[in-house]
Amino acid sequence: MYGCELRRDGSKGGYDQLAYDGRDYISFDKETLTWTAADVPAQNTKRKWEAEPGIAQRDKAYLEEECIEWLQRYLEYGKETLLRTEEPEVKVTRKADYDGMETLICRVGGFYPKEIDIDWTKDGEVWLQDVFHGLVSPNSDGTYYTWRSITVDPKERERYKCHVEHDGLPNPVDVAWEEPGESLEGGKKVPCGLYILIFYSRLAGLFLPLILSGFDDTFVNV
Repeated sequence: MYGCELRRDGSKGGYDQLAYDGRDYISFDKETLTWTAADVPAQNTKRKWEAEPGIAQRDKAYLEEECIEWLQRYLEYGKETLLRTEEPEVKVTRKADYDGMETLICRVGGFYPKEIDIDWTKDGEVWLQDVFHGLVSPNSDGTYYTWRSITVDPKERERYKCHVEHDGLPNPVDVAWEEPGESLEGGKKVPCGLYILIFYSRLAGLFLPLILSGFDDTFVNV
């Protein structure tokens, strides 16, 4: 088994490992041009191959050159899929528990690729106690969704945030639970009742001139 990798910083990695009868046999270190035997019989192979420096040089050249060329070619062929990223949408909801505690649920969806790191933090530190994990599941459009929940004391709710890291995000995000409601300028929340009042006020402003105009026409006709 062998493979190579091209890292973001331009450095190259690679490995060459052999097995025999279902067990590790010998592996190649391209940095030191040496072989590591996994058991006693492999020692003979190690001595034989290291006595021929050309074998190690050939394997190193393949892992750092030809293998990398093939890797870049495959990336070009499938770049629309392999290099695709979709930014995750993160939302925190809550529900009351029977014992006076409550559960905060961090829902993360619409992200691609599948790999994602999600943690609950308390005062900026990763918090593992009373945390439950959901599976990363596919959406119909090829993106993914998942969730993390945590049980907290409602009095300490503001100390907890959902921390998310993903290739689709320029920077990690930290999301806390917020009171329901839309934001006005300055980030202030508007109660639902106030929205109803504003709505009917606007209706009155729209139809009142028409009603008064109708009255004027009536008086003129009389």
